[in-house]
Amino acid sequence: MSFIFFGSDEFSVKVLETLAAGQRSPVLVVTAPDRPQGRHLVLTPPPAKVWATTQRIKICQPASLKCLKPDSPILTEGPKADFFLVASYGKIIPESILILPTKGTLNIHPSLLPAYRGPSPLETAILDGATETGVTIIKLDAEMDHGPILAQEKITLGVVDDFPILRDRLAVLGAELLLKILPKYLSGKLTPQEQNHAVATYTRKFTKTDGRLDPLAPAQENYRKILAFNPWPGAYLEAGDERIVIKNARLEEDHLIYDRVIPAGGREMSWEDYLRGRGSTKTE
Repeated sequence: MSFIFFGSDEFSVKVLETLAAGQRSPVLVVTAPDRPQGRHLVLTPPPAKVWATTQRIKICQPASLKCLKPDSPILTEGPKADFFLVASYGKIIPESILILPTKGTLNIHPSLLPAYRGPSPLETAILDGATETGVTIIKLDAEMDHGPILAQEKITLGVVDDFPILRDRLAVLGAELLLKILPKYLSGKLTPQEQNHAVATYTRKFTKTDGRLDPLAPAQENYRKILAFNPWPGAYLEAGDERIVIKNARLEEDHLIYDRVIPAGGREMSWEDYLRGRGSTKTE
């Protein structure tokens, strides 16, 4: 068995780490190009590239998948892949590439499809106050998160699970589920099942403005924003012209208590230190 992996972020790395622990590593990692990051715009590789480099696995970083043709040497030379695996790649892959391997292209999606199709299933589940979520392994087709289902597994969504916690839980769960079903799938003993497209729900991309906390909104709603938007785009309060990023908070008897914050242009500190530094005793 050999496969080519498409992925870029921390979710991708957790999948790769779990597969490697199960003695299953890709022959090639296709990932996003290096991009400028931070205040000083330092050119930074995606996490999946960093992992592949440490494992001495071949890397491909196409600027656009339009330049990754079916006859590209990077796909046709070397060990032939039985299947491709996509886990948080971040770009739509053309059908002409999806159908290249004999066993098609599989995807680990962090929701119980057809629920939460699209770019933000984790954040949206948290914002919705969902009590359960999970992972779905599908065989990709030309439409977004539309392909037939190979396997699903549910988990309970904890009330204090933020985005990084949920991301890592589902990445590991998805990779373990893939390891479990691969023998049956590759031998033709596992038949993909069509999704119920009539009940599909969709998510959207979030922007920085989505992280704004409304002081008049219910505490639970603001708390879910803090969980869902950590670390990006970040939940924040507006105090006049100042934007205060809320890093940690907790709910106590339906009251939202801020723990750790980052004032505009400042360092992370406790909420009490922030108030003390401004000569205020106001709490929420």
